[in-house]
Amino acid sequence: MSKEKSVLDELELNHSDAEDIGEDHISTSVQTPLRDDAFELSDDEKIEEIQEHFYHIMHALGLDMEDQSLKGTPYRVAKMYVKEIFKGLNPENKPDARKFGNKYDYEDLVVVKNINVTSFCEHHFLPFIGKAHIGYRSGKDVIGLSKINRIVDYYARRPQVQERLTLQIAEELQGALESEDVAVYIESKHLCVSTRGIKDRESTTVTTNYRGSFKQKETQQRFIDYIHTDAEM
Repeated sequence: MSKEKSVLDELELNHSDAEDIGEDHISTSVQTPLRDDAFELSDDEKIEEIQEHFYHIMHALGLDMEDQSLKGTPYRVAKMYVKEIFKGLNPENKPDARKFGNKYDYEDLVVVKNINVTSFCEHHFLPFIGKAHIGYRSGKDVIGLSKINRIVDYYARRPQVQERLTLQIAEELQGALESEDVAVYIESKHLCVSTRGIKDRESTTVTTNYRGSFKQKETQQRFIDYIHTDAEM
């Protein structure tokens, strides 16, 4: 108990402040806050440690951890955290966003829309789920279309704030393309809003980041029009 108490003391955050930050969705940086020793443990070691802690969470809730249905839950949750929903924390999982020469001289907008987004709000560890729409202006180089989906998924698979997610995707695309002409538009539904607090099941959150030529009204409007155009497939 004394060890747990010292950890809470280190946080230097009272319950009221913690609630306010969570409700206001405050973010402190464009970069995901990681410790310097974030990657010293292997995935297997992280799973083992999380498994033990989650066992204690379930035990504190009063659950019978000898029940056959619950025995494996701490391991399943730990493996899910490390290998699936938070795998974007591990830089080894970062997709290789190689670009290719634009040999066909296409010099207009490339828009990939309706990319599935599944991420977890870092304030309550509840999911937010929606769609990302990505645009860039083709120049001397282009990027593989599937790589755009992988970039979105990589940055989504970590505890996140939607605003940060939007900026991280834009930063990665800009760096990969060596071009400022990128646009990111994300619309999602936050379960921390729909299942707790205000319990609003209908609202969605939209975040955008327009860079380079996408700041121009005409280009930005074309991008938005493409997003909202339904095409028969």
